[in-house]
Amino acid sequence: MTYSSQARPDPEFLPKIVTVLKEGYRLRDLRTDALAGLTVAIVALPLSMAIAIASGVGPERGLYTTIVGGFLVSALGGSRFQIGGPAGAFIVLVSACVMAIGLQGLILATFLSGLFLMAAGVLRLGTYIRFIPYPVTVGFTAGIAVIIFASQLRDLFGLTLVAAEPGELIAKIETLWASRGSFTPAALAVAAGVIAVVQGMKLWRPAAPGMLLAVILASVAVALLGLPVETIGTKFGELPRTLPAPALPDFSAPAIMAALPWAVSFTLLGAIESLLSAVVADGMSGARHRSNAELLAQGAANCGSALFGGFCVTGTIARTATNVRAGSRGPVSGMLHALFVLAFMLIAAPLAAYIPLAALAGVLAIVAWNMAEKEEFWHLLRSSRADAIVLLVTFGLVIFRDLTEGIVVGFALGGLVFISRMSEAAEVTGHDPAAQAASDGDRVTIRLRGPWFFGAAARLGAVLEKIADQPREFVVDISEVPLIDSSGARSFLLLARRLARREGVLIIVGARPAVRQTLEHQGLSKLPVRFLPDLAALDAG
Repeated sequence: MTYSSQARPDPEFLPKIVTVLKEGYRLRDLRTDALAGLTVAIVALPLSMAIAIASGVGPERGLYTTIVGGFLVSALGGSRFQIGGPAGAFIVLVSACVMAIGLQGLILATFLSGLFLMAAGVLRLGTYIRFIPYPVTVGFTAGIAVIIFASQLRDLFGLTLVAAEPGELIAKIETLWASRGSFTPAALAVAAGVIAVVQGMKLWRPAAPGMLLAVILASVAVALLGLPVETIGTKFGELPRTLPAPALPDFSAPAIMAALPWAVSFTLLGAIESLLSAVVADGMSGARHRSNAELLAQGAANCGSALFGGFCVTGTIARTATNVRAGSRGPVSGMLHALFVLAFMLIAAPLAAYIPLAALAGVLAIVAWNMAEKEEFWHLLRSSRADAIVLLVTFGLVIFRDLTEGIVVGFALGGLVFISRMSEAAEVTGHDPAAQAASDGDRVTIRLRGPWFFGAAARLGAVLEKIADQPREFVVDISEVPLIDSSGARSFLLLARRLARREGVLIIVGARPAVRQTLEHQGLSKLPVRFLPDLAALDAG
């Protein structure tokens, strides 16, 4: 089912559920949303626990995050179909945060991140976050996929480490290699079996809950055969059967200072991930999300998750796509998905103790493979040298340095590439200045094309100055200049001053109203500058 944008835009911060209810929500819509919510919950259940374990916290934290955060994202969000919860993209950051400042520090950082996300929504920053260059998002996503897969190697091979597992990729590989003697063939067999079942179900019965079925089969096989594979029960004990009582984190000054850098990273990554997920949902459904309302909801969800002992919440692309494909009519399906996960926790939590960690590692290996965007990666490598550089720098920094650093540096490089391409689009055309000076020493006429901003002004300013050394009248046709910034306007100011010192005059032809206004604000109206509507007026004069 597709949705077209309304002739009159909805209020910017209004949750989508209000819009859906105003459109008329009927009993058959509720039945459809209940089925979609159940489908998403079946996918979210093993993923929530797998992501939590990979992040260095207990599996119950993943369930808390899905239940509380997922409910609030759908109830308050600006997307019809967004599903919130713990995301694979956060595994590295969350794991590093836990190692650095502990579980309570993680909960505080999550709460602070929620406040920052709400502030970003109020300041309407969601509109700008969507402008991240495509090579940056592909490189970032591919880098995260590599990191997620590397984080699962220990459980995939059933290794017992001789030292604590480091977060850095190279050090991690070295530590895992040093523990190769503890390889457990049964763990690899379980993980491979899970991967085979999930991929097989995708080909045979695409609509079936392959991940959940694979985890159930793996759990039964390990229990019946007595395989020497670590399970949730042997490592974490039995899961709690209720949500904990809400509690505020420690807001002491030292705790806040320690958590602040992590909160900033969570905010940046969460905003990008959630808005990317909302865009994917829009593309699949034809709907249109409200980015700033979505940031407000993500912020509230992170604060709510932290109050109940959960961690970072964001929009999740795979679960959101599942929601759309399952026929969701709106945010109610996302709210019901959280309630279905809560029902599992209340009724069947003890069964989770039998789930092998190798099975969850197999699930996350599939997630990493699917999120890598391999075709887009190779396409960008071949498209242009500039895009390839931005892609590889972002990818490399994410893997070997830091997620936030990868985004920031990639965005900066993407901006430089854009400036370079836009400056190349600007050009100066006209008669050869030397030949024209010989035939008409008092006047040179040139035409500018393209946006005249600081990049173009820096590249072409020297050309204008060279031409301006000769004539008394310097005519610049800017009818094909769609926009000009203060740097571009200043280049005209300097040119007019140069001509004035030689008793010359600058004649600007065809300036659009906004362009002329920028030029006049720069001070050209105080110099001997003439504005004409077109070249015909010049000849008439």
